[in-house]
Amino acid sequence: MTYLVFSLPFLVVGLVVFGVGALRARRQSDLRGYLTAWAAATVALLVLTVVFDNVMMAAEFFDYGTEQISGVRLGLIPIEDLLYPLAGGLLLAGLWQLLGGEPVRAERIGSSGATREGGE
Repeated sequence: MTYLVFSLPFLVVGLVVFGVGALRARRQSDLRGYLTAWAAATVALLVLTVVFDNVMMAAEFFDYGTEQISGVRLGLIPIEDLLYPLAGGLLLAGLWQLLGGEPVRAERIGSSGATREGGE
C-alpha cells in the first residue's frame, strides 16, 4: 500500500468535517474568519512538517521505502508526507467550528494582537 492510498481516507474525513464546519460558519456569518484561521493554521503545520521532517530524514531517524512513494520530493521528504498536516488542519478546523469554538473575528484583534474586550 502506498502512502498516498493510506492518506486518502484521512483526507476525505477531514474534507467532510471541514465542509460541514464551513456550512455552519456561513450560517453564523463567519465564513471568512473560519477560512482565514484554517489557512493560517494549515500553513503553519505544513511549514513545520517540511522543516522538521527534512531535518529528521537528514539525521537518518527514518526513511520512506521507494516503492511506497510517488517519487516527488520536497527536499528529502516525499510530497505525500504533506497530506497528514493538511488532513489534520481540515479536521481540527471543522471540529473546532462544530464543537462551538469561539469564532475568529478581525474586529476583535487590535494592532498589537491583544483583544479589545475587558478594557484592553
